Amino acid sequence: MSPARPKPRRVVVAGTAFGRIYLDAIASAPDEFTLAGIVARGSEESCRHATERGVPLHTSVAAVPNDIDLACVVVRSGVTGGAGAELAQALLRRGIPVLQEHPVHVAEITAGLQAARLGDTAYAVNTLHPNLRAVRQFLAAAAHLRRHHPPRFLDAACNSQLAYPLLDILGRAVGGLRPWSFHDAPLRPGPAAPFLTLAGTVGGVPLTLRVQNQVHPDDPDNHSFVLYRVALGCDAGVLTLADLQGPVLWTPRLHAPRDATGRLRMNGPGTERLAVASTSILGGETPASFHQMFAQTWPEAVLVALRGLARAVDDPAARQREVSWALDVSMAWRDLTGRIGLPEIIRPTEPMPLALDELEAAVRAVE
Repeated sequence: MSPARPKPRRVVVAGTAFGRIYLDAIASAPDEFTLAGIVARGSEESCRHATERGVPLHTSVAAVPNDIDLACVVVRSGVTGGAGAELAQALLRRGIPVLQEHPVHVAEITAGLQAARLGDTAYAVNTLHPNLRAVRQFLAAAAHLRRHHPPRFLDAACNSQLAYPLLDILGRAVGGLRPWSFHDAPLRPGPAAPFLTLAGTVGGVPLTLRVQNQVHPDDPDNHSFVLYRVALGCDAGVLTLADLQGPVLWTPRLHAPRDATGRLRMNGPGTERLAVASTSILGGETPASFHQMFAQTWPEAVLVALRGLARAVDDPAARQREVSWALDVSMAWRDLTGRIGLPEIIRPTEPMPLALDELEAAVRAVE
């Protein structure tokens, strides 16, 4: 007789803005998780989601039943003007494990940890992006590189909204955030230069970081030139994460031998290392569309985080590792944002899309 299949864990989700990604994630894994309710203020949109998904809408933490296995708090924390931290702490004190969406200030994480101890439960901050498939591929390749070659440099770019998860990724790429620093006066952009530049270190590895510290006050989720991009260099070459959905690129370092006269030898015996591709796409996957990012890539990353929280419920050591790492990420982010200052207010118009087939035609026209 086969063992009984474990029941899906009952999950509540607080928030229905970015929380929609969490709702979709839970719905995609019915054998593991089941949506047991939505926690929200009772807006028309929240009521609609609860009705469509056939779950109760709770307008307070006190109304959440006791048989909940996990809670996802996808409400802005205090550092971005919301009550997410208070919601998380109230749930934790009741003994309900919480996965809280970033960014979260270090003081709020500390308070969340204290609440988790009172409730004897697990608490985790979800930066989401390290769990994206392409990022996990990049981090797996980075771990392999570190076993053979020490990292020599990091070169990264991001918009300021994604600086928090980018720091998480950078720390994982080099094997740890400590010691970190952000130094030298930022090169402030002029009217036509959207990026400012910082120097620093992450995990003791030299870092160059360009940040688009600009925001449209009425449209803060748009108008980024790049979400994030990372290059990790070592003696063998450069590993690049081109975007949050990839691709992951490997560019081996060019090194050609010299002949007796000092000229580079470009072919023949002894130049076998020159036969490899100058750049390779690792994994061979074409990045998904933005539609697929919202519908599949991000929900899959939420599932990875939910599974991690579920495992940590019965693993006190994992709980401590999770929160210790979250504290480091938050402190590094605090130091970075303190260096770059408040974002510049911009009000650009909607960008015109560029037809891919026209761009492809321009490339094919090259002789």
